Amino acid sequence: MSKLILAIIFNNDAVDVLSQALLAQSYSVTKISSTGGFLRRQNTTFVIGVGEDRLPDAMTIIRDVCKPYSTPEGHAATIFVLDVAEFASA
Repeated sequence: MSKLILAIIFNNDAVDVLSQALLAQSYSVTKISSTGGFLRRQNTTFVIGVGEDRLPDAMTIIRDVCKPYSTPEGHAATIFVLDVAEFASA
């Protein structure tokens, strides 16, 4: 089954680094500007479609890239992984 990763990146310094790391490993990535949280801060949400076999590698890339950007007050990313029942391109 395919998976959809939604990675909400809170630290803008991590956005370009993460984008480059994912693209270097041939992941298709869509970036969406988003706002949220208690202070309504600007975030970037990455939308990444992957096969189940590539999910662990994608998660490792996201965690490894975002970890240095974490702060004592919080984290650099929140990650959701959703099952995708059907995928089609038009």
